[in-house]
Amino acid sequence: QVQLVESGGGLVQAGDSLRLSCAASGRTFSSYSMGWFRQAPGKEREFVAAINWWGRSTNYADSVKGRFTISRDNTKNTVYLQMNSLKPEDTAVYYCAASSSPYPTLTRSEYYFWGQGSQVTVSS
Repeated sequence: QVQLVESGGGLVQAGDSLRLSCAASGRTFSSYSMGWFRQAPGKEREFVAAINWWGRSTNYADSVKGRFTISRDNTKNTVYLQMNSLKPEDTAVYYCAASSSPYPTLTRSEYYFWGQGSQVTVSS
């Protein structure tokens, strides 16, 4: 069992940066691949970024590639999402999630544990 708590969301202007954190409970954090998803009002939850167990492999949605960076610190049981050059279309609730897949999977159904979400709002 893994419990996830996101933090770091807020209201920013277009072009600003923001860093989300996701703190995980449990001693097996390093055995999970971690992902970030987001859900805008009226839209499906979509994949944003993922990182494998040891942080050596990552995956990104095309819409955030080059602007967002996912990283993890297994000594702190924390995964991060650094978001630069934010756009109004990045506005959403951001969720972190844990998967037992050894790969940084894009597939939502492969993530078994989810955080409660953190609101990110980007004004134009």
